[in-house]
Amino acid sequence: MSYGKKVWIFPDAELPPIGVNCIPGHESIIITNTCDKDAHIRITLLYTDKEPVSDICITVGARRVRCLRTNEKKDFGSYTAKFDEQYAIMLESDVPIVAQYGRAEPRAVAFYTTPGYCCD
Repeated sequence: MSYGKKVWIFPDAELPPIGVNCIPGHESIIITNTCDKDAHIRITLLYTDKEPVSDICITVGARRVRCLRTNEKKDFGSYTAKFDEQYAIMLESDVPIVAQYGRAEPRAVAFYTTPGYCCD
């Protein structure tokens, strides 16, 4: 049995800057694929003041989990997040997945995660 949805949206993404005591911030998307086949996922980044980017494609293996750091080229290529830039993230998968957004927020010395809005 597989769990999840094929479309996930995270409307509040922002790579936080360095905060209290020079602690760096970070954010990530964690994707779980419970299916027996690989998940092929297209990532679209939506911005407040520029055109969307929709040519980021990743694979999450069958029955695997993958963490994507938004400021890592190995995960997002040349579209890595910039500090203090507001944007949204949309995931579109060919099989159901479960996705979660996490942010280490050094300005408030906090870490939080949130599920996104999901639909098929």
